[in-house]
Amino acid sequence: MKDEGIYLIALQQLEEAAKLIRLDPDIHEMLKHPKRSIEVSVPIRMDNGNIKVFKGFRVQHNDARGPCKGGIRYHPDVTFDEVKALAMWMTWKTALMDLPYGGGKGGVACNPKKLSVSEKERLTRRYTYMLLDFIGPDKDIPAPDVYTDEQTMAWIMDTYSMFEGFNVPGVVTGKPVSIGGIVGRKEATGRGVFYISVEVLKRKGINPKNAVCAIQGFGNVGYVTARLLHQEGCKIVAVSDSKGGVYRKDGVDPLKLHEHKMKTGTVMDFPGSKNITNDELLELDCDMLILAAMEGALNRSNAANTRARIIIEGANGPTTPDADEILYSKNITVVPDILANGGGVTVSYFEWVQNIERIFWTEQEVNLKLHEKMIKCFNDVWEMTNELRVNMRKAAYAIALKRVSDAIISRGLFP
Repeated sequence: MKDEGIYLIALQQLEEAAKLIRLDPDIHEMLKHPKRSIEVSVPIRMDNGNIKVFKGFRVQHNDARGPCKGGIRYHPDVTFDEVKALAMWMTWKTALMDLPYGGGKGGVACNPKKLSVSEKERLTRRYTYMLLDFIGPDKDIPAPDVYTDEQTMAWIMDTYSMFEGFNVPGVVTGKPVSIGGIVGRKEATGRGVFYISVEVLKRKGINPKNAVCAIQGFGNVGYVTARLLHQEGCKIVAVSDSKGGVYRKDGVDPLKLHEHKMKTGTVMDFPGSKNITNDELLELDCDMLILAAMEGALNRSNAANTRARIIIEGANGPTTPDADEILYSKNITVVPDILANGGGVTVSYFEWVQNIERIFWTEQEVNLKLHEKMIKCFNDVWEMTNELRVNMRKAAYAIALKRVSDAIISRGLFP
């Protein structure tokens, strides 16, 4: 997707939604540009004693509905345009989920697999220090993303708190439960994808117990989704990771496959299954294809070969606009990322509320609240899809953009 201009894609999606709702041109112009873009050079001393400088970013797209919210990713291919696009998508996602947030995103261009734990800690703390004036529970609240986790968030929370002089758990979400995290957060995105998957299967007249599914991506989101769908009775016939995939006509057991990956580092060569490529997985004849890997998995070069009847976007931006049009013409239902993977930011919101109010919910309560929120948002999008006679992505964007626009109009322009 980066080769196709990820930020240009985000702008194209904004323009299409703006036309749908006849957005005021002045507000459209405002929303094309992030409120604040921060680029920092992050020097750290490596374990060998040498100093290495990493490039870091934080983009705050819009805060009309509340403080910015969005993850921080560590990846060698992180770019400024990627972070800007992801921040914009977070604005739409938080608005669609009807959370009192705006959109933000951060990233550091590094290869975390080649960093020691102590190097990652020094990188995280230095990066946090350089963003101290721009983040906070009422400003911008980071969360885990690609190759960051609850330990990363703990380092950010601790660094921020040291400079404040007291504990500020609400500065980040996705942190350990021991320092104010919420139970159920680690599984929240995958659980949300699961809730949406079951709901759309039912809407399409497919019994989940008879559904045949393929999943691209077997990280946290892909694994949790696979495990829950398997428990629901769905047959998971194919799963892939960055190295390749496996196929078994009678289905694979996600728990055993996960154990295999933990031992070998990949899903490939799983006993009783056949190795396949990621491209082959995308072309399988199945009821539902779940995209839980990176951006741009389906694009104009391969979308025409897709034979799934339903596509669920567990990852951010896995389908390009060109692919969207091809899939729509084939009558394939695509549940967009800002709806399908909204479970993570929703439970992050619950965590933030807990930190502010000093109240705590059980995991059962969290999951019930998440289910209610996901199904409500799905129903909103489904109804808008039928009302506007467009695909689900355009309907979701129309809802989100209208909510952001209403907030901007209500607040007015200062000065």
